[in-house]
Amino acid sequence: MAVTTTALARLGAVVVFMAMVAEGILDPVDFLALQAVRRSLDDMPGSSFFQGWDFTADPCGFPGVYCDGNKVSALALGDPRAGSPGLTGRLDPAIGRLSALTELSLVPGRVNGELPESLSSCQNLRFLAVSKNLISGPIPDGLGGLSNLRTLDVSFNQMSGTIPPSIATLPSITNLILCHNHLTGGIPSFPDSSPLIRLDLKHNDLSGGVPSLPNTLQYLSLSANRLTGTVDSVLPRLTRLNFLDLSMNQLDGPIPASVFALPLSVLQLQRNFFSGLLQPANDVTIQVMDLSYNRFWGPISPLLAGVGQLYLNNNRFTGEVPARLVQELVGSGGLQVLYLQHNFLTGIEISPASSLPSSVSLCLMYNCMVPPVYAPCPLKAGSQNTRPADQCPEWRG
Repeated sequence: MAVTTTALARLGAVVVFMAMVAEGILDPVDFLALQAVRRSLDDMPGSSFFQGWDFTADPCGFPGVYCDGNKVSALALGDPRAGSPGLTGRLDPAIGRLSALTELSLVPGRVNGELPESLSSCQNLRFLAVSKNLISGPIPDGLGGLSNLRTLDVSFNQMSGTIPPSIATLPSITNLILCHNHLTGGIPSFPDSSPLIRLDLKHNDLSGGVPSLPNTLQYLSLSANRLTGTVDSVLPRLTRLNFLDLSMNQLDGPIPASVFALPLSVLQLQRNFFSGLLQPANDVTIQVMDLSYNRFWGPISPLLAGVGQLYLNNNRFTGEVPARLVQELVGSGGLQVLYLQHNFLTGIEISPASSLPSSVSLCLMYNCMVPPVYAPCPLKAGSQNTRPADQCPEWRG
């Protein structure tokens, strides 16, 4: 009986595969899963990641494949060097058959399609990062059953739908990074027992209020959503917070004095509807504090003189600029940027702006000062140096 060349080739591949299995090099289920992953992905022009995936050799020696015994324990898809081209194609659902998988990462590229629901079968998964691709569709509900998952990063993709509530209750989650997608709905509540350290949901289409969050948080970014309501009962309990960005939402209400005592290096609350007095209890030493484009009113506290970059512009502050802030600026102290434009301030004790150190920035345009203080301002501050007299109550009469 004649045997064709194609049949011989297939037989040879089977013999090689069976020999590898017999030697215990790789579990056959994992071997076939890797083949499916390879068929569904390709190198972008300039990438040579898959050149090393020759299935006549031991897959545990492939680039990005790491094994523990005869099982795949980690899969890093794509060349991780900065600036290297990524991959195209889709993530095949067969990836969920890698039962011992603890880490899955995908370099930035053009991988599209949905995140496979089958990943919920990888019960040992601790790290899942597929950022900066074109992945779409919802976050699989099944990921909320991965009790060992510590990091979930699907940022800078095109994912839509709501955040599954089960994701917030993952018992091991420390880093949840879902920013720059098209997620909708509300932010789920996190239990007090959550070990969450980093929560990044910025640049989505989330709505509703800011829920109760665990006090383990050190990084919180909810910027550029449609969040509403107050945060005065949420923020004070986050006593370990180092970075806070709630900017570009529709949040309102006061900011408690205790917020300024948190160990923050960055506080960004700009472009909301926050209002009330700013009355910190002690000197504030936050490196960057942006409260611009809100509705804060009353005098500016001298306790803000220890801030490095202070943006209070486009609010409703009144009275004179505290002497302590001026001293920090003129003396080249910690205060390097002081933006106070578009308020209702009435005075500042300072020598001509030309005496300011070149390293500092001061803007006082469009206030109620006579005479106005001229200092270099950003172009978006406008060209009007003072407010009209009828907007400055202290000038009347």
